[in-house]
Amino acid sequence: MNLIIDVGNSFVKLAVFEADRIFDKEIVRAENFLEKFKKFIEKHQNIEKGILSSVGNLSELDVLAIKQSCKLLQLDHNTPVPFVNQYATPSTLGIDRIALVSGAVSQFKNKNVLVIDAGTCITYDFVSSDGIYHGGGISPGLNLRYKALNNFTAKLPLLEPEMPINLIGDSTRASIHSGIVFGILNEIDGNILNYQEQFGDLTVILTGGDTNFLSKQLKSSIFAISNFLLEGLNSILQFNSQE
Repeated sequence: MNLIIDVGNSFVKLAVFEADRIFDKEIVRAENFLEKFKKFIEKHQNIEKGILSSVGNLSELDVLAIKQSCKLLQLDHNTPVPFVNQYATPSTLGIDRIALVSGAVSQFKNKNVLVIDAGTCITYDFVSSDGIYHGGGISPGLNLRYKALNNFTAKLPLLEPEMPINLIGDSTRASIHSGIVFGILNEIDGNILNYQEQFGDLTVILTGGDTNFLSKQLKSSIFAISNFLLEGLNSILQFNSQE
């Protein structure tokens, strides 16, 4: 079985995979990692290898505990991956985006794939049917847009995301919801259309923390896969475990 660890700024995702299937998953706060990890690993004594993807920071003690539990691969920009990277600045490509593209190539072989990760930022990553990663785009995510309106204006309130009832907002609150949410939906649908016009047949994956909020409102045909980043990390681990 494979241990997958995705470290963010505030939370750490722990997952166990059996081949390509996710067997167990847990999300823990970064400051409580060691205690929670020991309890998690006690449930899975048959783990052989693992992969660590870290955007945030773990202590040396945390990493040592992981290494003692399995043979560990620490993902970085030099790790072999199952695609050809044509990004002009590969050393600046986010580790999370590398994992998403790996998942796309592994699960949708010989297809043009656009992976959209709707999190703090919305990232777009395109890999063509020949397994070449070309790049994509980055824009502010849902919560970031709400915070920006509050932080950079004198009177606009900070609101929690809410699906608008009408296109035309009849109050300041309704106008904020309409502008932000419909703006993001139109951005995503518009980008999908642009990629389709340029590359023809296209498989679209939507993942990230705001997947459930956005997916049902999109006009485009998509696959909504909440665990796609973890699946991508697992595909990198399997790729590096091949004899």
